[in-house]
Amino acid sequence: MLRGVRKAYNAGTPIETEVLHGIDLTLLSGEFCAVMGPSGSGKSTLLNIIGLLDRPSAGTVSVCGEETTALDDRALTRLRGHSIGFVFQYHHLITAFTALENVMMPMLGAAGFPNDAMRERATELLDAVGLKDRRHNGAGNLSGGQQQRVAIARALAMNPALLLADEPTGNLDTRSAGEVFSLLRRFNQEHGTTVLFVTHNPALAERCDKTIQVVDGLVAS
Repeated sequence: MLRGVRKAYNAGTPIETEVLHGIDLTLLSGEFCAVMGPSGSGKSTLLNIIGLLDRPSAGTVSVCGEETTALDDRALTRLRGHSIGFVFQYHHLITAFTALENVMMPMLGAAGFPNDAMRERATELLDAVGLKDRRHNGAGNLSGGQQQRVAIARALAMNPALLLADEPTGNLDTRSAGEVFSLLRRFNQEHGTTVLFVTHNPALAERCDKTIQVVDGLVAS
């Protein structure tokens, strides 16, 4: 939940630029929401703030019922790691690692060392995205659509309550984009994961529960 969220860059300088101008936004548990708007409207900034990757200049941000304004960086990192998953336009996989190792990375960050439970969880997720038979393949040897499916499995490794997807289908062909969207929708429906999905594709947005329009740093009514 966001209340009065503003974000300015270079604050207090002659080149201060405010990107978000007082955003009020509530996501209900289990919703699948599209975010649309022209380039430069503030969509990615909004996702970064919701995902606790950036702090607002003003206003409040609550994630999973916890108000985050007063949290220090360590507490934000802990909350982000356990409650939020991210899928971006570019998959950001470690191409020298296997698909299985990439999916295990968030769990390794939490525990510090690999174990059989992590491998089992990663294998289950790769099976869920249709890549169990490719789990030992190097990530760099997978197709673009397969790499994005690995990225989705990795984002779900910690069973997050909220999944943020910033143009996850932007670099994919129509068929692969549809497959990636369907995967996100299936996890949303089967596990109650709240999904915020940034897209420029109106056909995909129509398949979401609701669409949030961001225009010039404001949520259009």
